[in-house]
Amino acid sequence: MDQLRQLIESAWDNREHMKSEPAQNAVREVIALLDKGALRVAEQDQDGAWVVNDWVKKAVVLYFPMQQMETIEVGPFEFHDKIPLKRNYADLGVRVVPHAIARYGSFLEKGVIMMPSYVNIGAWVGSGTMVDTWATVGSCAQIGRNVHLSGGVGIGGVLEPLQAAPTIIEDDCFIGSRCIVVEGVRVEKEAVLGANVVLTQSTHIIDVTGPEPVVHKGRVPARSVVVPGAYAKQFPAGEYQVSCALIIGQRKASTDKKVSLNNALRDYDVAV
Repeated sequence: MDQLRQLIESAWDNREHMKSEPAQNAVREVIALLDKGALRVAEQDQDGAWVVNDWVKKAVVLYFPMQQMETIEVGPFEFHDKIPLKRNYADLGVRVVPHAIARYGSFLEKGVIMMPSYVNIGAWVGSGTMVDTWATVGSCAQIGRNVHLSGGVGIGGVLEPLQAAPTIIEDDCFIGSRCIVVEGVRVEKEAVLGANVVLTQSTHIIDVTGPEPVVHKGRVPARSVVVPGAYAKQFPAGEYQVSCALIIGQRKASTDKKVSLNNALRDYDVAV
């Protein structure tokens, strides 16, 4: 790994090095390791802190200019792209409903279910997770185990623009329909987002469960139940409402099973 990392870092700092065979082979090996789940863009250490393998993300970016455009035919469907499609789902133990697409270089752990949806290169999706209809998992995003990404959810990638950390959804989270989570925001374990919550690095995530509001940015605390909200902000032209996210409670023990996650929202009369 140290040798791979050195080659990738050298090629990143000086793109002329990408003309060499060792550098190109290193990039291809990193993508192959990502595809098998033997390497991740980000992973948790023993203390539970997330560590970003920035050099792996750089390899993903370097992979694109190496690849040539080609026509990919799947039955009556035709694609024209640089990145092959993922294959051998039966061997992987992954259920993929027609019109679901995962790119080569993404990893789907055994037990993942993909409804008609999309998983981009560099992403990691854990066992028991449902990627529901028209949900998208962006490049290098990290999705934990037993997560439910509801219909139309958008999990942001980190290729355009290149950002410091991928978007992370930790284990056992429920992400409601049409939610958007981008710019490396981290949703911690067992959190529940109601429909239409939008989270960026600048979004105010306001805990309103106590006597005074507590504002978080870039992170949803574990087990939080979150809904869309707004707060008043003064501008030169006057006072206007700015979108935010509101933490209105905590998941109850009775909603810990995935089959009853919807109840975590209904306990607070929130749309799924």
